[in-house]
Amino acid sequence: MLSPIISILVQATIVSSISFLTVYFLMPWFIRYLIKKGSVVQDYHKSKRPAVPRPAGPILLLGIAISEIILYFLVPDVKILAILLTTVIAFIVGYIDDMRVMPGWFKPVALVVAAVPILVLVAHGSHLNLIFGDSYIPILYLGLILAIIPIAGNTINSIDVLNGVATGIIIISSIPLLISIAIFGDRETLLAGLPMLFSTIALYRYHKIPSKIFPGDSGTLLLGAMYGALAIAGKSEIIGVIALLPAVMNSFLFLSSVKKIVEHRDIKSRPTILTDDFKLAASRSTDAPSTLVRLIVAKGPLSEGQIARRIFTLAIFSSILALITIAIQFYFIKW
Repeated sequence: MLSPIISILVQATIVSSISFLTVYFLMPWFIRYLIKKGSVVQDYHKSKRPAVPRPAGPILLLGIAISEIILYFLVPDVKILAILLTTVIAFIVGYIDDMRVMPGWFKPVALVVAAVPILVLVAHGSHLNLIFGDSYIPILYLGLILAIIPIAGNTINSIDVLNGVATGIIIISSIPLLISIAIFGDRETLLAGLPMLFSTIALYRYHKIPSKIFPGDSGTLLLGAMYGALAIAGKSEIIGVIALLPAVMNSFLFLSSVKKIVEHRDIKSRPTILTDDFKLAASRSTDAPSTLVRLIVAKGPLSEGQIARRIFTLAIFSSILALITIAIQFYFIKW
């Protein structure tokens, strides 16, 4: 009979390894398949504008789904099933948008459906963990769940503008989120979060500069919705928001300037322009929306790699703030 700690370590190793290895070894084959199929888009930030295959969502989902199903058989907890169903629905919404040009309202509205498994399977609590304590809001919390999943999904989707940024932010932000779940949530939700982290680490290998594949809407919505589902099931909503602040800030800047829900491809004035030496510079157009990237290059043009590193620096800083918040919450809630 294994001790509880050894049992958790074994289960964590199994789901982490399966999710990582599935994505890492199947992605090269899938890249070749997408190229042969002609499912490619141009990378406009490169000098030769190479054709990059997309979406990586199907293989990403496969790695996560296999791990979650195995975990559910090892630890039959309804939260694992709810997180998996939310992830699958978000993937389907994104995949539809990958295959067809959908209106701007489609993704945020359709992602409300992805929140339903969390409600139906009661994979949530009735208290919202705040910084200096928790708040009992059973009815209001149901509405928050319906909002959190679409917001989280579209937040990651909107930050996917440069090679490796969306996957890199998920990796960095997942660390404080999982630590918070380990403290305030339960071991089942913690284990369910590991496939997201390790499959994203594997995907980053192919998504980093220069990208060999793009996640697509199916990949980014999947990751964002799963991140939100883990935060809800793991009683770590506030921590999840703080850790994800750069992406949240990007969405806020975009929506506050555009003042409506619209697809990035429908924006006529781009927030940034490409210089002759293939650096990104802030657009001078008054009609151009505000974004995090536009804010970063406001003082002068930067390369794609320089911008990505600055975004990752912001993500690390936000994750440190999240860790400090965890310590404060632990003091006030646990003691």
